[in-house]
Amino acid sequence: MGRSIFFRDAGDPKAPAIVLLHGFPTSSRMYRELIPALADTFHVVAPDYVGFGYSDAPAADQFPYTFETLTAHVTGLLDQLGLRSYVLYMQDYGGPVGFRIQAARPHQVAGLVVQNANAYIEGVGEAPRQVFLPLWEKRDEKSEAGARSLLQPDMTKFQYVYGARNPEAIDPDNWTVDQALLDRPGVATYQIDLLENYKTNVASYDAWHASFRAHRPKTLIVWGKNDPIFIPAGAEAFKRDLPDAKLVWLDGGHFALEENVPLVASEIKAMFAGK
Repeated sequence: MGRSIFFRDAGDPKAPAIVLLHGFPTSSRMYRELIPALADTFHVVAPDYVGFGYSDAPAADQFPYTFETLTAHVTGLLDQLGLRSYVLYMQDYGGPVGFRIQAARPHQVAGLVVQNANAYIEGVGEAPRQVFLPLWEKRDEKSEAGARSLLQPDMTKFQYVYGARNPEAIDPDNWTVDQALLDRPGVATYQIDLLENYKTNVASYDAWHASFRAHRPKTLIVWGKNDPIFIPAGAEAFKRDLPDAKLVWLDGGHFALEENVPLVASEIKAMFAGK
């Protein structure tokens, strides 16, 4: 597809594969501690989407920034790596990418790990609704201004520290690195394109739910219970369509993995590696 995709790779390529799909506004860096915690058991692959992390970041007029195109580049990477069976770990934007993959390639997806990645409208908190709904209804200068508030340094830090068990202990490199990438010329334009395009994810919810019911992927839900963006109701809603899913509450916020790597790694191994 002509775009360079950066990915982190660890573990034995012959081991069961797990693909780690990152959220907004970060990159595969969010999995820097989970990758070694899983690499003794799994072949771990963690890509950066186009426009994120170390992957190519073309201008918005040179690349159509949609969740469909992000997904196409992830599946292109998986095909190039020869992965035919894998567990998908999804956080935030990782959900729309991963749920598209599960719906399109259900027989390749060996399971799902859902960490504060939404697939139900009741999972969207009130604050993001106030930003998203006007943008989806009519994209103009006023609604774009609301969306741009999500790209500001205070909001980037907020996503990491709000609801954390020990906010002072969260590594400040998280929001510093993320913000440096957000502040590159042209990035704000395509990030707002993606925020607007998020409405296509909501429109896909019914189809994703139908795929859940039809294929019943083995599912582990690990959810930061203090997340104001994707709230606990969104975690509980998965049980309607995936009644056998295991739900584990994490003491944390949107990026709950920051304080819960050992617990999450243990739960993943217990469900998907029999350990």
